[in-house]
Amino acid sequence: AAVAAAQQHFGGLDVLVNNAGVETAALLTECTVEAFRSLMDVNVTGVFLGMKHAARVMQAGASIVNLSSVAGMIGTPAHIAYHASKGAVRTMTKAAAVELAKLGTGIRVNSVHPAIVDTEMGSNFVQDFVTLGLAPDYATAEADIKAAHLLGRFGTPSDIAGAVIYLASDATAWMTGSELVIDGGFTAA
Repeated sequence: AAVAAAQQHFGGLDVLVNNAGVETAALLTECTVEAFRSLMDVNVTGVFLGMKHAARVMQAGASIVNLSSVAGMIGTPAHIAYHASKGAVRTMTKAAAVELAKLGTGIRVNSVHPAIVDTEMGSNFVQDFVTLGLAPDYATAEADIKAAHLLGRFGTPSDIAGAVIYLASDATAWMTGSELVIDGGFTAA
């Protein structure tokens, strides 16, 4: 419905940004199948459906930008479902890029991989470590996690928006199947 509305209102669809996502915290041995599936429905199936319907109407030069995460590249405790979902988004992005290129569509598909961003979800991630007994208190968890980022801070929504705008722009006309890691040095450490 959203794709059809964009087509009708704007006359086409040049950019799709798949940015919906949720996280849930649970240790591997305690994560329920229901919680796992619910998270996958939003984080994976939502991205799949967005790409599927957008690719049907996009023209050459259009851009699909999927928000994944460094969680799709590395592991941390207590977030197995989230890591699995973001790994799936990472790989789906590459598969879609290859397929759409082979079909000659001219549609680019790339992904953005942030580390922790200073949002409600980022705060919840920090709190999860306390709730699950992996850190003694919020301040300690936050300080430890920030210290794991070489730049010593969490990202901001503006940090991530700049990456998305870049991938959506013609400046990346020769990029597809690429991963843009915006993580304050988290994965380099």
